[in-house]
Amino acid sequence: MAETDSLQIEGLNVYYGESHILRDVALRVPQCKTACLMGRNGAGKTTLLKSLIGLLPARGGRIVFQGQDVTSWPPDQRARSGIGYVPQGREILPQLTVQENLTLGLMAGPRQNGGMLDEVFHLFPVLKTMLKRRGGDLSGGQQQQLALARALLAQPKVLLLDEPTEGIQPSIIDEIEDVLVRIKEQKAVSILLVEQYLEFALRLADYFYIMEKGSIVAQGPIGELSAEVAQRHLEI
Repeated sequence: MAETDSLQIEGLNVYYGESHILRDVALRVPQCKTACLMGRNGAGKTTLLKSLIGLLPARGGRIVFQGQDVTSWPPDQRARSGIGYVPQGREILPQLTVQENLTLGLMAGPRQNGGMLDEVFHLFPVLKTMLKRRGGDLSGGQQQQLALARALLAQPKVLLLDEPTEGIQPSIIDEIEDVLVRIKEQKAVSILLVEQYLEFALRLADYFYIMEKGSIVAQGPIGELSAEVAQRHLEI
């Protein structure tokens, strides 16, 4: 039986000014699966995620989410429809408390989400002990957990994660991996993961895409990612 796509990108072209950054990008994330997008710095990975959430306009191609063409939708409409985004660098609101940051996530989601806080605290128990602390006072790993929790409170159907392990200590990386595995097992969310840490990607992903100079140059089931392909396209 063919898999249903949660997110499909067809011939996407994106520019910064007159600089052509993404070139005819095609990519799919099947329902309740994880696709990992890899590539060297500057390949265009973050640009792709920003275009998917609506922060950068497409000049060609289209973005289809849950069967709907969302290419022209503004960011708030995409977020309300179920596209969640955890950007590189977390971008929590540092002056707000943990509780206030989480409240923003609740406000972005469906009205009937009263039990979501308990679920998030089950996934990230440390946050329940820090509700009154300002986001800016948390460690990098704690901020990453807060950013993930805030995104999950909106009950996304697809979650875009940009370098979730960057600058995070190994024990927190393990915790984040456990959470993403549990999300996958619940079969509730599709994930598009941008990740440099190859071992992390290999453990989590079902499919891989490798980007180079704004184009997809290799793709397939994660089990088909050979050492030779990884070395050619990913090693510095």
